[in-house]
Amino acid sequence: MQEPLLMNLENNVYLDGDTLIIIDRRRLPLEIVPVVCHSYEDVARAIEDMAVQGAGDIAVTAGYGLYLTALRAEGDNERNLELLRRAALRLRNTRPTGFHLAALLNNIMDRVEGAETPFHQVILTYLMDVLARQRKISEDTGKHGETLLESGDTILTHCFAGAGLLYMLYYAKTNGKDIKVICTETRPYLQGARLTAWSVSRLGIETTLITDNMAAHCMSRNMISKVFTAADRIAMDGTVANKVGTLQLAILADHYHIPFYILGYGGPDRRTLKGDGIPIEERNPGEVLEFRGMPISGPDVGAYYPAFDLTPPELITAVVTKDGVISIP
Repeated sequence: MQEPLLMNLENNVYLDGDTLIIIDRRRLPLEIVPVVCHSYEDVARAIEDMAVQGAGDIAVTAGYGLYLTALRAEGDNERNLELLRRAALRLRNTRPTGFHLAALLNNIMDRVEGAETPFHQVILTYLMDVLARQRKISEDTGKHGETLLESGDTILTHCFAGAGLLYMLYYAKTNGKDIKVICTETRPYLQGARLTAWSVSRLGIETTLITDNMAAHCMSRNMISKVFTAADRIAMDGTVANKVGTLQLAILADHYHIPFYILGYGGPDRRTLKGDGIPIEERNPGEVLEFRGMPISGPDVGAYYPAFDLTPPELITAVVTKDGVISIP
């Protein structure tokens, strides 16, 4: 059983001297192509261009953007602090729906203000701690998720649900459970096809790829026993923001009486009380009108691309976090 490249962030976002290397997830699995970042602006563009994906991974990558800024800063602490504030604002605005990114950047800024140690050392120490904690959270989430699986299950997953999904399947296989996985392709960036299906297959688990519009058919034929997705943000009322398409899968699962689970990692965002307080990022509609740079429709056709949707708590069976499986009232 081979550990997938995306199981741990250190494998695909890392420092090389005074530059940040991001393995471009848009090019996986056919190519392993590095994106080299010298500044926070490089990092911001890499995040916006989807070179790195997944709420926790995006957050740490943004933190490295602050590290590069501090590393290259010249002048007194007051001027450097102002530069970091500008960098944090730019990075914060790259992906407004997920709360992990903003929370991590805010934590970094709290640590550097008034710090006597050089800012870049403060930031790097914090990021190393975050990486260790992120891996532990993923492992613990996976362990709790594994308890929901029974030998013979076929699970459906959408987009890339992160390392917790891979750990969940790893522990299931280690414990002798026979699990099969169906992955939606997840248009327009095909994260389900390129990232999830590829990573799961490298665990030696039978993996089947379907297009996004096949889920209802598969459920109607009793091909799916459970659904697992992740969450970019969970409100305190139980509303889940995740990759667009999650809501329709939850509606289908409810109709066919299939358990629908959320891998919630660290749990709800305590600053977001209700789902209507979650901003929905609307990306460039041109991303829907092309496939790998090639137009797929006519020149006068418009498009619409909300990157996320909101799933209400009544459609969710339970949320799996680092602390256990939480039922939503």
